[in-house]
Amino acid sequence: MSKVSVLVVDDAPFIRDLVKKGLRSHFPGIRIEEAVNGRKAQQLLDRDRFDLILCDWEMPEMSGLELLTWCRAHENLKTTPFIMVTSRGDKENVVQAIQSGVSDFIGKPFSNEQLTTKVRKALARAGKLDALAASAPPRPTNTGMANDSLAALTGGKAEIVKPASAAPAPGFAAPLVQPSAAKPSAASGGRGQGQLRLASGTLPCIIKALSLKEGLLVIKRGEPLPQVLESAVLDLEQGEGGEVARLNGYLHAVAALEPKPDSEWLQLTFRFVDRDPQKLDYLSRLIARGTAQRHFVPGA
Repeated sequence: MSKVSVLVVDDAPFIRDLVKKGLRSHFPGIRIEEAVNGRKAQQLLDRDRFDLILCDWEMPEMSGLELLTWCRAHENLKTTPFIMVTSRGDKENVVQAIQSGVSDFIGKPFSNEQLTTKVRKALARAGKLDALAASAPPRPTNTGMANDSLAALTGGKAEIVKPASAAPAPGFAAPLVQPSAAKPSAASGGRGQGQLRLASGTLPCIIKALSLKEGLLVIKRGEPLPQVLESAVLDLEQGEGGEVARLNGYLHAVAALEPKPDSEWLQLTFRFVDRDPQKLDYLSRLIARGTAQRHFVPGA
């Protein structure tokens, strides 16, 4: 029996690893190849056959939409299942991808269950599900602290919660006020605030500090608690009436904002994984003009 082959296309190594390990944990017999952008994917598709393509939308050199259009223009790739793995969920983007021949969508961030469900459906429609070398292993018992991203990357080891730092790391734009001087605003709207999208839902957040590699975010504590290594998307509005910048990444550290166990506020270190030049340029301009200083809004 030949193995089912999947091509994973994403410019972020973290996302590629998350997808690969999530698939291998459920489909041990699957064969996975990877490409860092659409151009590299074209080279692989020219010389090999794949049963499924999982592709990011925003990538340097060639986007996922451009790769999709290229695939549908080739006779041998017209019917290959193509799933767009993207943080773009706007109606116009969805319509554009559907018109180009996309098979399905997986929104970022995603859980292992969401990923494998979409893959299973795509392979079933293509008549390839029975060709998997092995069926999915039994799912682990839910302990109430499940973290799909962490489990996929660390094999189920417990996450580490790091203590909050007293000041931003070198290279960060400094906050306007320190946490001890003012309590952050809990309002979901407002200028300078962002939206942190997790697999469990969307949280309003305050951008306390920002660098090209990561951001310090402040959120109100709730249930479930965000987990270290959990994948997420940070939405930032690019000026008045501008488009939303969607920054992909993962939670590198989670800590109480105040030095007490029942702190109402949490400080998250959000590590960016995007390699898109446009997003990096936006971050550079954001930091250069000091916008990050206005992101930290004191409460009344």
